[in-house]
Amino acid sequence: MAAIITNKFRIHNSEQFVESFSEASPNVYYLGIGRPQDFTTSTRGDSRTENEGSDVSPITPVDSVADEFYVYDDLLAAKKVTSTDVSYVIPRRNWTTGTVYDYYRHDYGNRITGTTTTQTSDSSASTLWDSTFYVVSADYNVYKCLDNNNGAASTVEPTGTSTSILTTADGYKWKYMYSLSASQQVNFLSTDFMAVATDSTVSSAATDGAINIVKIKTAGSGATVNSTFTGIAIRGDGSGGQVSVTTSGGAVTAVTVTNVGSGYTYAYIRNADIVSAGATDLTGSEIDCIIEPKGGHGFNAVKELGGYYVMLNTNFEGAETSNSGDFTTANNFRRIALLRDPESSGSAASANTLRGMKAVRFAASPTPGSFTVDEEINQATTCAVGKVVEWDSTNRILYYIQTRFNDEGVDSNGNLTAFSGTNVITGQGSSATGTPSGTTETVDSIAFTSGYAGAEIDADSGDVIYVENRAPITRASDQTENVKLIIEF
Repeated sequence: MAAIITNKFRIHNSEQFVESFSEASPNVYYLGIGRPQDFTTSTRGDSRTENEGSDVSPITPVDSVADEFYVYDDLLAAKKVTSTDVSYVIPRRNWTTGTVYDYYRHDYGNRITGTTTTQTSDSSASTLWDSTFYVVSADYNVYKCLDNNNGAASTVEPTGTSTSILTTADGYKWKYMYSLSASQQVNFLSTDFMAVATDSTVSSAATDGAINIVKIKTAGSGATVNSTFTGIAIRGDGSGGQVSVTTSGGAVTAVTVTNVGSGYTYAYIRNADIVSAGATDLTGSEIDCIIEPKGGHGFNAVKELGGYYVMLNTNFEGAETSNSGDFTTANNFRRIALLRDPESSGSAASANTLRGMKAVRFAASPTPGSFTVDEEINQATTCAVGKVVEWDSTNRILYYIQTRFNDEGVDSNGNLTAFSGTNVITGQGSSATGTPSGTTETVDSIAFTSGYAGAEIDADSGDVIYVENRAPITRASDQTENVKLIIEF
């Protein structure tokens, strides 16, 4: 069985994803950071050791049920992604002088009539979406190439925002599509991708089924009258289209659209009509009429330019102090994860930021020691084991993570155990000790009961729909990490 998933299905999926952020009953997405410990080896269950690569070259995440659970083990914090943080994007193609750009055709990949050869672009692309048929200018205007002057190099940068087709001095024809706003340049422009959006003025000026571009496929021969012949109809299922045809040396040498018409989904120019117009004895000429996308050029830039990519733009700003310091700056991170519909305290999460670390507050007396980031901590009474993420000596709060399947962190029955009670916690690297507070206190918007606080994001809730392992990112209170996540549908 021969079948394909069309580009429109990919765009449909990207539309559904974007709409899920703002529809009546929206999904809620959080972008999280995690993995403060380095990528060396890990122990996961039954003393099974798995190589997870190195900090320089971490392994590719595995799409498995098991690994989805592991993401929450060392999650540090997560930030809500809103509808304003999301945009359709397309690959960025800067206009560069001396480049031969592909021109828009409706039939890339189709078999050329009468041959077994498929129609390809000048760059040898077999699909429109792989061809280089649009550019962004230095002014951040986006243009679609409608004609590349028979494969010539582009040497004149397109400019302006007119809704009419622009012909530059190098023979190229361009269609202005939209401009990147200042906000789009800041939030949705990267080295490789750029925002795509439909300009309402361009869209309203588009004509559905117009024929703006025609190309000589076969020049023909034998014309005994060489001149320019006008009023030649464009045939097909539309109406009103006309061209003028010039013959020289007995063959067709130029075709110009004089009336674009409308309503065409297929179109052609008959050799007989050229003969009837005065090109006596012309035979074998064939002219390709380029069919425009539905609605016409510029009617829907997202669909026309292949907007089946979506960018999520998120900033992690220092400690996010306006949100109770959920994002630690005392440690680095090596993992980014996109979470859909996670919960907090058993209900749908809604806060701007959520802390993924657990925490314990120590009593003022006896004075706790100074714990070191990344060191192991344990509690002899409960057999609990964890790893230090941050030590807040001012408020006597120790932030930590607990990974599952740690043989040293299980009770006598082999079960993972939690830190609990007013039992001493000891740092294995620093030898620091601390006794958890036995009273209920509120510090940094974290409610402690008996000295302990769980993560603000419920472990294993919602769905993990994207995971990226990377080299460590060192955080600082005066630093912002900007994450532009590209999803291809």
